[in-house]
Amino acid sequence: MSLRAAQKQMTYELFLAKALDLFGTKGYAATTIDDIATAAGSTRTTFYLHFSSKADVMSALLSKVDAILTGADDPDLTTVVASGSRALVRQFLDRKFTQWDEIKPYMVASYQTAHDPDVAAKTEQWFESAVTDMTEGLNRADRIDPARRRIRCVLAFGQLEHMSRRYFSIGWRTPREICLDELTDSWCHLLDVHDA
Repeated sequence: MSLRAAQKQMTYELFLAKALDLFGTKGYAATTIDDIATAAGSTRTTFYLHFSSKADVMSALLSKVDAILTGADDPDLTTVVASGSRALVRQFLDRKFTQWDEIKPYMVASYQTAHDPDVAAKTEQWFESAVTDMTEGLNRADRIDPARRRIRCVLAFGQLEHMSRRYFSIGWRTPREICLDELTDSWCHLLDVHDA
C-alpha cells in the first residue's frame, strides 16, 4: 500500500471512529457532517471524498460490525447449523454474547438510524444473510422439512437479535449463563439438534 493510500485509509477510519463517538454522545440525528469533520480535524469537503452522507457512514460502521462478528466465527454459522452439535451451537451463541460489548456502540447508533431506508436495507440484508447461512446448514444436513427450514432459521436468529437489543438496552436481567442455556435449548429445538 502506498503512503497516499495508507493516509486515505487512516482518514477514512478516523471519520468512522469520530462519527461513532458522536452518534453515541449526541445521537445520530443531532450529529452533523460538519461535527464529524471537525472532530476528525478535517473538513466537510474531505468528508465527502470518503462518504456520500451520514447514512453512508452508518452503512460503513455496520460493515465493520459484520466483520467483527463473522471474523471470529470458527466454525462459521453454516457449519455450526449443519453439524447438529449442541456443543457447537452453544459455543457459537456464547461467542456472540461475548462480542456484544464490543459492538454495542455500533448497534445503538444503527437503531437510531432505523428510519433511514439505506440503513434499514443494510440491516435487513445482514439479517437475511445470517438466515441464508443457517438455512444452508439445514440443507446440507437435510434436517427438517425443506418448507420449514427458513422460518425455523428466522425464528432462531430473531431470538438472538432480540436478546442482543435487550442486552444493549438493559444488560443482563437474567444471569448470562441462564440466558445462554435457554437460547441454546431454543436453537436446538428449532434447528432439530438432538445430541447431548
